Amino acid sequence: MNTDIKIAVIGLGYVGLPLARLFATQFSVVGFDINVSRVEALQSGTDSTLEVDDETLQKVLVQNPTDQKGLYCTSQIADIADCTYYIVTVPTPVDKNNRPNLSPLYKSSEAVGSVLKKGDIVIYESTVYPGVTEEECVPVLEKVSGLQFNVDFFAGYSPERINPGDKEHTVEKILKITSGSTPEIGQRVNELYQSVITAGTHLAPSIKVAEAAKVIENSQRDINIAFVNELAKIFNLLDIDTSAVLKAAATKWNFLPFKPGLVGGHCIGVDPYYLAQKAQEKGYHPEIILAGRRLNDSMGEYVASQVVKLMIKKGVTINGASLLMLGITFKENCPDVRNTKIVDVVKALEDYGIQVTIFDPWANPAAVLHEYGITMVNEKPKTTFDAVVLGVAHAQFRTMDITSLRKELSVLYDVKGVLTDGVDGKL
Repeated sequence: MNTDIKIAVIGLGYVGLPLARLFATQFSVVGFDINVSRVEALQSGTDSTLEVDDETLQKVLVQNPTDQKGLYCTSQIADIADCTYYIVTVPTPVDKNNRPNLSPLYKSSEAVGSVLKKGDIVIYESTVYPGVTEEECVPVLEKVSGLQFNVDFFAGYSPERINPGDKEHTVEKILKITSGSTPEIGQRVNELYQSVITAGTHLAPSIKVAEAAKVIENSQRDINIAFVNELAKIFNLLDIDTSAVLKAAATKWNFLPFKPGLVGGHCIGVDPYYLAQKAQEKGYHPEIILAGRRLNDSMGEYVASQVVKLMIKKGVTINGASLLMLGITFKENCPDVRNTKIVDVVKALEDYGIQVTIFDPWANPAAVLHEYGITMVNEKPKTTFDAVVLGVAHAQFRTMDITSLRKELSVLYDVKGVLTDGVDGKL
């Protein structure tokens, strides 16, 4: 392995920071992010996403740029000018019409292009549709740098597989797909990741294969969850316990144990749209992928309607009723609120005239207000409610006395199917 390796990680969020921290145990790493307050917090040794604990982060931090191993975080583009590898880990969201938004990729490519030198390798980890790296990002790098692709500089793609909040499947324990713009560069990219990924690597034959592998991983999960969500709707009409059906079916050795639920987050609820976009550009309308997306995107409204029906059956007046939503993050035991579908449930409930209070000990109220215009609290309310909905299965909620939050005439609905006492309905 080349001892002159110096790595820049562009984007220090849920994906970039754990990767930068890991590489910093072996190499000189500069973490770059345009969010100045985020950089200042990280450089002081604190990660607000909780993906890297403070002690682990502080072990690799260095206070000045250096050629020795360690991590230096910065918002100054000049600090990454002498790096030899640039790893881009910026978000790739969709817009309000579910079309891929590549703006963060374009901007980060411009930033990298401004410091790109002969012999450098740019690796993208952001989720994209097949072709984005070479057809969208590389031209930006060429234009800004004035260098020629696969002559002066090279590219690679290694899709992120970070699972926010998962302390078992951390970045080094998840097998990594790698690829390069030439066979030789593919080997070099693979060797770079092999040096820190204990779970091993899989070198794909091309960048497009690696890009495609990423989008189908989450598209497959999305379709499977859509199937069980549809089953939940059917079995609720038939007055059959969906979880009991799935438990019985799971006794067959090859049955896949998916559960119904709200599909949010930065991957499963987004990636299928990237694949669909590319397919439609080529004149093919993907039926199963988009049908799964439509069904999963409808679940927020469905949950709200089920809660309202239960309230009506119990004689609770809907207009003006008070409801407590337990959780707003997109998954349990994690502060990540990106693309959370709890928001869909809340908005649908408010359309019925219900006054919703959101309690989540994990989420950042400022982030929720900024992202969704919704006010929430981190402390357990001291009042009682006409309805309580468990939206996210945080560990605190599983052991909390929910009865103390309910009025005598009230409804308890369990979206996650984890509660055992006093539940009036579940997904």
